[in-house]
Amino acid sequence: MSQNMNDRAAWERARIELLAKEKAHSKAPEELAAARRALPKYRVTAPYVFQSMSSEKTLADLFAGRSQMIVQHFMLGPHASAGCPMCSFWADGFESMVVHMNQRDITFVAVSRGAVSAIEAYRQRMGWTFEWVSSGETSFNPDFMVTPSEADLAAGRWRYNYQEQPVRMRDNPGISVFEKTSGGDVLHTYSTYGRGLENTNAAYSCIDLTPLGCNESGLPFPMAWVRRHDEY
Repeated sequence: MSQNMNDRAAWERARIELLAKEKAHSKAPEELAAARRALPKYRVTAPYVFQSMSSEKTLADLFAGRSQMIVQHFMLGPHASAGCPMCSFWADGFESMVVHMNQRDITFVAVSRGAVSAIEAYRQRMGWTFEWVSSGETSFNPDFMVTPSEADLAAGRWRYNYQEQPVRMRDNPGISVFEKTSGGDVLHTYSTYGRGLENTNAAYSCIDLTPLGCNESGLPFPMAWVRRHDEY
């Protein structure tokens, strides 16, 4: 519980004390990032084919001439006409980052199981310009742990975020990172799911700077407040 005070000097002393903690804490993300970059990589050999509005594309094609790629596993299923509000919240942030990521040899792509026509209609509605393709009925989503397989559905359990748990949804959020070698091989370098996605949402980081923070404790579930940006 914070306290109010009228003394600017006392406030500044408290702020400097917190600054020391912030500086100490800032080293942990740097160490994690270094450990993330040091993870082993494995070659992706499955012949995935994705559908865009213009053509079919392989996983290698999606790099669009760059050597690194971030994929948002976007929740828009085969029968959906609109994307998940929470995935959309993340995508709003990615949209503004794409031009900067491109300068660091990184391509950003969203992938969903839904029909490419539904994807394109929703992309236009949201005003996004990034590449967004359909993985359709390929094994891409199950292989990268965002959609349970038919066997998982029959068993009622599957592995999400590297842990076995009950099947709750057909589509789940995640981010996967890939590298393309000079020889054309595609390597999977990293994936994160669930709360691991929070570090990729700049809006949440800014919200956490405020006195109330995310202020989600009284909601039915975290992020219950989130809407698509044209629905607020």
